[in-house]
Amino acid sequence: MFKKLPGDEARNLVSTTPDTAVVFRPAVVKTPAIVTLVIWLFRLIAGLIRLVVRHPVAVAVPVGLGVIWTLYGRTMALVVAGFVLAMGLSWFLLERDSFLRLVGWRLLAWWRLVFVYRRLWQPVMIISGLGRHLRGRDYLPHLRRVTCDEWADRVSVKMLAGQAVKDWADRAEHLAHGFGAPSCRVAVARAGRLVLTFPRRDPLAVPLPAVPVPDDPDVGPVEIGRCKDGHPLRLKVHGTHVLIAGATGAGKDSYLWGTVRGLLPAIRAGLVQVWALDPKRMELSFGRSLFGSRYAADPAECADLLDEAVSVMQERADRFAGLQRSHTPTVDDPFILVIVDEVAFLTAYQPDKHLRQHITAALATLTTQGRAVGVGIMAALQDPRKEVMNIRNLFPDKIALRLDESEQVDMVLGDGARDRGALADHISPVPERRAGVGYLRLEISPDPVRVRAAYVSDADIRDMVQRYGSASTDGTDTGHGCGGALDGYEYGSEAA
Repeated sequence: MFKKLPGDEARNLVSTTPDTAVVFRPAVVKTPAIVTLVIWLFRLIAGLIRLVVRHPVAVAVPVGLGVIWTLYGRTMALVVAGFVLAMGLSWFLLERDSFLRLVGWRLLAWWRLVFVYRRLWQPVMIISGLGRHLRGRDYLPHLRRVTCDEWADRVSVKMLAGQAVKDWADRAEHLAHGFGAPSCRVAVARAGRLVLTFPRRDPLAVPLPAVPVPDDPDVGPVEIGRCKDGHPLRLKVHGTHVLIAGATGAGKDSYLWGTVRGLLPAIRAGLVQVWALDPKRMELSFGRSLFGSRYAADPAECADLLDEAVSVMQERADRFAGLQRSHTPTVDDPFILVIVDEVAFLTAYQPDKHLRQHITAALATLTTQGRAVGVGIMAALQDPRKEVMNIRNLFPDKIALRLDESEQVDMVLGDGARDRGALADHISPVPERRAGVGYLRLEISPDPVRVRAAYVSDADIRDMVQRYGSASTDGTDTGHGCGGALDGYEYGSEAA
């Protein structure tokens, strides 16, 4: 049998025999102790500087108390600590927002960094496949900093060389469960840097009551609900078109009625006119007096109403040509919002082929040419397949509510939307829990934003009809064949 010699003895070997296996070890360079000490000292100082810069409050409090204890004794330190706690409590009770912004969230960020993310970073990275353990050494993405707000932690990460954003997006579920969060969203900060968002709570878990009707007639962004960060959801409909897709009971009507509710003062002022197409004869008919003569339920009547909208659009285009490139709502030229509930019935399920093609052509004309002259479309449907709605790509802004299949998410919001966190197929089918929850994708941003529309009840609609129905039931037009306008979509303060 072969005998193995220790590697250190191989250099003393003069001759070998066939039964001796020589083991060679790599050369070891012995570093002077002073060099090692200097390197570790430099790392210690750099780490302390980073700690002070990133967490000044968390460092200043214990250091200050330690200095007082050393100079003046334990009693004085306890008195100062009690005074600081009393001042902090008073500050928190009197000026909660400023306390949290300057102190509270910083302390929470330090706590979460030390006791959650840094403690679990190595095992989570290795097990999820985002880190590597090679030759006894761990190669891990660099955890840079943690910031907190009232609903989520945002973790800044420097990727390893050679990693792609998709590597992290594919492991978002691993990261969420690894750090004890309900979900994880991956966003690119800049080249090589990511921001991982871990929610601590869900601001959209509880159904929202109807947003109060605004006092002023405004055609700007209409507040209809709330975004995932707790900020108001303001939907823009002037200068764009909006497509809403969701399964039965997903809450599409909350978006339709929420938009109408936010525009009621502008409708009364003559700046907005809402035209309603209601082939189901169930939802929009509940408040049809708000639409006056601009309401249609029969498919033929819907086609006529769309033709009238096309005529208004073309007439305005002739007048605006060479004079202006965008529309400003006025009493003479109000913004027209055409709301179509269950548009698939008109574009796919209508048995009259000629009428179906006619309606599809009218919708395509309005979505390609209407927004520049103040004609917008808000359409809702259940089935987002191409054969059902072949003009869905003509809608710049899209909202995906609960969907039955994961493939439908990309059908509605565009390719890659689900990989970027739009898990519309995971929304709960229980209406009381998640009706109105969806993901919004804007024309200006590829990243979907999780939102929830406020629920507009039957009592709210009756109140709307009672207060504002008389302002729009005369059926007359102002100016050039239309008499109303709508506007605006933004979401909270987050650019997603």
